[in-house]
Amino acid sequence: MTRREVATQQAEISQKRRVSGIWFIPLLALALGAYLVVQNYLTEGPDIEIVFSTANGLEAGKTKIKYRNVDMGTVTEVRLNDQFDGVVATARLDRQTLPLLKEDTRFWVVTARVGVGNISGLETLLSGAYIQLAPGDGKPGARRFKALEQPPLTPLDAPGLRLRLTTKEASSVSTGDVVLYNHYKVGRVESMKFEPENKEMHYQIFIDAPYHQLVNSGVRFWDTSGISLSAGADGFKVETGSLDTVLLGGVSFGLPDGIREGETVDNDSEFRLYSSYDDILKNPYRFGSYYVVSFEQSIKGLMPGAPVEYRGILLGRVERLLIKESIQHSIDSDQVGQGGPIPVLIYLEPARLEMPDRSESLRRLQRGITLGVERGMRASMESGNLLTGAKYVSMDFFDPVEPAAMGTFLDYPTIPTIDTGFGQLQQKVSSILDMISKLPLDDTIDGINGAVASLDSALQSVDTLLQAPDTQALPNELAATLEDLRAALQALSPDSATYQSINSSLLRLNRTLGNLDALTSQLAKQPNQLILPGNPQPDPEPEVKP
Repeated sequence: MTRREVATQQAEISQKRRVSGIWFIPLLALALGAYLVVQNYLTEGPDIEIVFSTANGLEAGKTKIKYRNVDMGTVTEVRLNDQFDGVVATARLDRQTLPLLKEDTRFWVVTARVGVGNISGLETLLSGAYIQLAPGDGKPGARRFKALEQPPLTPLDAPGLRLRLTTKEASSVSTGDVVLYNHYKVGRVESMKFEPENKEMHYQIFIDAPYHQLVNSGVRFWDTSGISLSAGADGFKVETGSLDTVLLGGVSFGLPDGIREGETVDNDSEFRLYSSYDDILKNPYRFGSYYVVSFEQSIKGLMPGAPVEYRGILLGRVERLLIKESIQHSIDSDQVGQGGPIPVLIYLEPARLEMPDRSESLRRLQRGITLGVERGMRASMESGNLLTGAKYVSMDFFDPVEPAAMGTFLDYPTIPTIDTGFGQLQQKVSSILDMISKLPLDDTIDGINGAVASLDSALQSVDTLLQAPDTQALPNELAATLEDLRAALQALSPDSATYQSINSSLLRLNRTLGNLDALTSQLAKQPNQLILPGNPQPDPEPEVKP
């Protein structure tokens, strides 16, 4: 081998590169970092924000968030909101809390609380305050929440029934009060809120299972707080609830006498809270409908609360007289000064006709009234008490009656009315007076005046005649004539000579008439006796006695 060949062989350079082992260290660190990031992403829970009114009991890095007494996260930051009227707490939760974060999930601070009839959170005196989590059942994925000012008295997932009560009257019921059934505690009042828009107080109550099965659409709720005292003819009557309701307040419910058992109710159903059980007896039914009836005649004696009857059966009551609304309606329709009818608002309840107290019965009543109006049903105002003048509204069918249809007044359906009783009598009297006013009374009165004048003239003539001397002498002449007549009558008395002379003359006349009658009879038998002599009658011979 030559030198040139040897030199050529030494100049060959290999193209293969070898990786240095030093690079495995950063690669391993990079892989480990990626693994930690992925592992942290897969295991770390979400960050959430909870809005509080104050930061009382909150401390960053220390305050825990718990669910069923298990730590689920920690508060990482506490700060004021942008408007400086609240506090925002940022917390990092465990990943297992993701299914619990829904739009209606609730948070509140648990601290030691001592209230009337309620003591809770005593364990925080040693361990410190914490935030309680209560999952909801809404849409998942929420990350911002508003904390409750007060802890709920009942867990959301507790078995039972949650209801809403409303009232417009003052009540001593408050949060934490008991709910009773036959004086037995079956639930509690969870919250209360006053709404100034409709001036109503709203309560949320919870009935524990299995007592929630006692609730149906027919039950009524009433306030049993304190002591109820009433006086009557049989003495004083005192009604109280349990000791808790006397001292703290409470709500009772049950099925009043005469009310049928209703249907099963759902969560968040709404009921009215009555001020007392006696108030329920006055207004025992839930479903009803408003109508307006208008009257042309005077409504004096018709007051709010007056009964509304159908053929003597109580159907509802008079709510109020729509005087203000009627005036405004007249102004809006340019009918001021025309003396329009006065509208009256009435409230009809289908359960008073032995129908179930539910919405279907109300729809049946509304259909029945609409059909009844087409067939002659009318409302009228009747006198209920002649002594007090109280009146009520009566509904019945009339025949014959002019056709009419239901209308509307201020979005209320209207029922046509008809005048009956004293109203109808008044209308008839008015019609008679109208007929009298149409008579030609002026001509009649003129004729009567003329006749009276003629009579007055005739009376004046008679008076003149009576004042004449000849007329005034008539009584004296008449008295003289009567005196002569009396003397003549006395001359004809049985003891007078004139009477005896007349009597003798009459006797002779009577004998003469008797002779004349005998002569007439003889002539009738022998007409010629006046000319020829008659047969002589032999002298009677005396009887010879032997």
